[in-house]
Amino acid sequence: MGFTSKEFETTPVAGGQKPGTSGLRKKTREFMAKGFLENFVQSCYNAINEEQADVVKGGTVVVSGDGRFFNKEAIQTIIKISVANGVSTIWVGKDGLLSTPAVSAVIRARGKGNVPFGGFILSASHNPGGIDEDFGIKYNCENGGPAPEKVTDCIFKHTKEIKSYKSFDELTAVDIHTVGTTTIEADGRTITVEVFDSAEDHVAVLKKCFDFPAIKSFVSRPDFTMVYDCMNGVQGPYAKRVFVEELGLDASCILNGEPLEDFGGPSSAHHGHADPNLTHARALVEKMGLDKTGRKVGSGEGVPSFGAAADGDADRNMIIGKQFFVSPSDSLAVIAANAKLLPCFKDGLKGCARSMPTSAALDKVAEKQGLKMFETPTGWKYFGNLMDSGSSYFPEGEKMTPFLCGEESFGTGSDHVREKDGMWAVLAWLQILAVKNEGKEALVGVEDVVREHWQTYGRNYYARYDYEGVSKDVANKMMEGMVARVADMGKWSAEGFELAVADNFRYVDPVDTQAPASDNQGIRWIMKDGSRIVFRLSGTGVSGATVRLYLEKYVGPDGDLEQHPFDMVRPLAERAMVLSDMPALFPASAASEKDSTGALMGLAFENNVCTPNIIT
Repeated sequence: MGFTSKEFETTPVAGGQKPGTSGLRKKTREFMAKGFLENFVQSCYNAINEEQADVVKGGTVVVSGDGRFFNKEAIQTIIKISVANGVSTIWVGKDGLLSTPAVSAVIRARGKGNVPFGGFILSASHNPGGIDEDFGIKYNCENGGPAPEKVTDCIFKHTKEIKSYKSFDELTAVDIHTVGTTTIEADGRTITVEVFDSAEDHVAVLKKCFDFPAIKSFVSRPDFTMVYDCMNGVQGPYAKRVFVEELGLDASCILNGEPLEDFGGPSSAHHGHADPNLTHARALVEKMGLDKTGRKVGSGEGVPSFGAAADGDADRNMIIGKQFFVSPSDSLAVIAANAKLLPCFKDGLKGCARSMPTSAALDKVAEKQGLKMFETPTGWKYFGNLMDSGSSYFPEGEKMTPFLCGEESFGTGSDHVREKDGMWAVLAWLQILAVKNEGKEALVGVEDVVREHWQTYGRNYYARYDYEGVSKDVANKMMEGMVARVADMGKWSAEGFELAVADNFRYVDPVDTQAPASDNQGIRWIMKDGSRIVFRLSGTGVSGATVRLYLEKYVGPDGDLEQHPFDMVRPLAERAMVLSDMPALFPASAASEKDSTGALMGLAFENNVCTPNIIT
């Protein structure tokens, strides 16, 4: 007999539910409110049916998340709505856990490959988890990548128009904690829910990218030690599978390896903020002999050779050598420069890309090696079309794989999946080190590799400052003021800064010629010497506005490569205050002494809520 679905009346959430840079993110309690999650998921299905007729009914969908609070309950809700909309097969990672790159791998490679029409990822990425913290959801398409703007715009349209959603009054909760298959009789159909090992598909894809035996041999060197911080996010099972079971390292190399709903909460070293950077990954940073600004602490005795960290959904990475921090922009450039050392890139790269705010270190490599180079807005979805050029999705485009891409926000990846991949980046570094240490008695470490890179390509000194929870109205006023100023470049060339470009970044997709242009992606002030000042408003926050300021100073191979980034970008920071009019818009009154960003800028935002997230 089975269960029978029905339509439930609903009303749109005020203003609609607009996906940001990476899906819809709000406070957890908002998602828990009746109709909030249901409206968004049904709107996704309405948009899918509008964009791709007939893929949902009888189709397969992936549903999993990073394990944060409300993850398990949300999965059950999505299963009900999916079944009611005609889905026949639902794939779920064991315990409802799949990292973001693993979801992409599952969509692309599980079974015969490209079986699902898409997947729902339950994550707010690096944002804190908990009932009073953040939750998120995003839809990934059949290529395994984030839905493009035309799809998210369609979803948003439907969230403003929705009148009902399809679900069930009662439907047996599916056991998502046991590997196996559950069948559900509903609407005269047999629906299959398959629960599988969370790590198997992603690790299988990674083993095609890298030489695991060579890496295993390298990490077994007696003079090599490493530590990996999962920050109590979803990466724990993957770290155990890769580092312990595949590479033979002791389990003690893994820090905070248990996935927790609150990512460890306030009592953890990272205060439940699973964001792999110098500010939040305190346990790792201290263990690697550094402070939160990346400066050395102590003699270095007993410090591991290699350290890395992942965020809540494991798509981000941080790389640290012994008392040596590698900026995300440098990490991307180093991998590009050494690409042929990776089995997946053995014949060389064909193309590479970075988000606009990311430093131009990658550009230097692309120029020297003759690679196609692209600058995109922030958001991994913009890289997907570049990697799919020349495929069945865009058959008339030029094939540009093998392809490498990355963002300054600790995201790195390649065309093996369509998401940034924290584990991939760490294995890329270990592979590079394995090759560079062949036949060497003394250990060639992370710092050696980076300094060799600087001596070839120069150094892009770089810093990012985040100001979180500020007034949206005032932040928008600041951006509007700068838009007006870019029209008069000459006026702002002063005090040793000669402007070459001043604009509001606009991106036209070179592959999908039908895609609308992406406007208002950030204000750029680019100097003739390559230095840059960039302002943009983040699309990953859940309340207020987050203003991001990016500063970059390039120094050639023969220049001074030994300075601290803060010292090198200070003149740019001072100039940024003039260009943005921030002191007037956000009066400086009582900056916290611990706020080194505020001290550098001479700023304190209203209500003293300026909380710096310093990235160098």
